[in-house]
Amino acid sequence: MAVEVTWWGHATATVRDSGVTVLTDPLFTRRCAHLRRRGGALPPAAAHSADLVLISHLHADHLHLRSLARLPVGTPVVAPRGALAAVAGLRRLAASGRLEVCEVLPGEKVRSGGLTVRAVPAAHDGRRLPFGPHRVAPLGYVVEGEARTYYAGDTDLFEAMAREAGPVDVALLPVGGWGPRLGQGHLNAERAAEALTRLRPRCAVPVHYGTYWPLGLDGVRPHEFHSPGHEFVRHAAQVAPAVRVHRLAHGASMRLVAAG
Repeated sequence: MAVEVTWWGHATATVRDSGVTVLTDPLFTRRCAHLRRRGGALPPAAAHSADLVLISHLHADHLHLRSLARLPVGTPVVAPRGALAAVAGLRRLAASGRLEVCEVLPGEKVRSGGLTVRAVPAAHDGRRLPFGPHRVAPLGYVVEGEARTYYAGDTDLFEAMAREAGPVDVALLPVGGWGPRLGQGHLNAERAAEALTRLRPRCAVPVHYGTYWPLGLDGVRPHEFHSPGHEFVRHAAQVAPAVRVHRLAHGASMRLVAAG
């Protein structure tokens, strides 16, 4: 068993398993709406190439059109069912042939080489904008190859999290956000550690923190930008000491190989 995870910042990570490269929620720019990248270098051009791209939900820092437009022509993209109808820019990228978009619901699977990617539910706001009806369900994904890697997307704890994910070896969990306060539908460091007690992975990688921050708010609750990764390590050691936590620097990788 071998899987390699590289964290590029925010929710963008590369998972390599069974000779297949999977990219999560690509965000390749210094600016995203009112957010500015304050942590880590931008992902290199090599990070733009993947055999499969996973989009967890429609928020602009996860379904980022300018970043998706930088993917190689014809890149397969998996997105929540309804994303094409909800996001005109995504429809244009698909209609032009730049992306091959496959929409899925929780429980549905997509294959890429030796991998099976299974969509699972998430507890988050699935809308593109913070108003209007909830029509597109947010997702997490389980990448199943030589290992099982759970990418939670944006989510809070929910009762069926462990049952929906199933046994996993690696958990990529959001532990923070991009502003001074976390709203509903997010894990903070303490709740992410609680998720480990339910999921019981062999190892975990904290994501979705320490990368983007609103313009002009650098001095507002700066600990919310800097501390979530460290706090996750601390809480995990207390409640899930058997789980090895890899707090990666931007652009750094971890590798899990078979025991023994």
